[in-house]
Amino acid sequence: MKLINYTVTGVTRSGAIVGEKIIDLNYAFQAFLKAKGKYRYKEIAHAYVPDNTDELYQGGKESIQLAQTGIDFILENPDSFDKKAIYNRNEVKIEAPVRNPGKIICVGHNYREHILEMGRELPSYPVIFAKFANTILGPEDDIPFYPISKQLDYEAEFTFVIGKKARNVSEEEALNYVAGYTITNDVTYRDIQRRTIQWLQGKTVDGTAPMGPYLVTSDELSDPSGLDIVLKVNDEVRQQTNTSNQVFDTKKLVSFLSSLMTLEPGDVVLTGTPGGVGVAMDPPQFLKDGDVVTIEIDKIGVLENKVKKVEVLTKVT
Repeated sequence: MKLINYTVTGVTRSGAIVGEKIIDLNYAFQAFLKAKGKYRYKEIAHAYVPDNTDELYQGGKESIQLAQTGIDFILENPDSFDKKAIYNRNEVKIEAPVRNPGKIICVGHNYREHILEMGRELPSYPVIFAKFANTILGPEDDIPFYPISKQLDYEAEFTFVIGKKARNVSEEEALNYVAGYTITNDVTYRDIQRRTIQWLQGKTVDGTAPMGPYLVTSDELSDPSGLDIVLKVNDEVRQQTNTSNQVFDTKKLVSFLSSLMTLEPGDVVLTGTPGGVGVAMDPPQFLKDGDVVTIEIDKIGVLENKVKKVEVLTKVT
């Protein structure tokens, strides 16, 4: 299943992409329950297949399976509900597959070639930092370039979302705690990142985590190893690697992070970026207004966003 949030007529709801159609998960499951003669079908549907993905992930595999039941039903019975449960893709705005995660955990120095280009040694433990929900953008949004810096950089990141409460999870069981996989661009203001020894301020500017194009659920993508990753800026390849080059793979990260903190459904983990970032080029090549950044990851899809300069209005006194 390819999970999204989508917006139509100013309202954002959970959905799935099926070909060129958008299926509303909650309405589809309502239709299924109503056809089965269930009383309080609206309330039951909201409990098991909520109208937003943040709550959907809290339902774990059961909610994902029931959402698929609704999708199958509505595709076979498209006129069975009095509210529109199916849209053409061009009728809606597709949003990020996660809207308000409790945690966005980022992993630094996790690809061997990137570690070497930055002149560092392979870490013994994952390097972690954070982003916040204010950074999240959808696959149809522009990346805002605020005039606080001239060093806007890109970072292609294979990303997973937690689907089950995890604490002290073994590597052998780790993938059972993953809801699915997506792509994030860990957009970074390099000079702001480097003006202190802590990276946080350069990583948490509004709009610095474009995410999408959807979340591929773990029943569809069961093995996150061996996936090719390519990032292009205006069709020029800048980053190219495979998840097999990670120092700490998904299993290791789930196990390690869950030994530090309780991972909750909907938490997002960015697993690091490969070599080829703009700051490491000679000379450095930073993003500019109008640039198009495209990230493609095997078995997931393509995330593409344009950089847009944000004009600052002069205050009149």
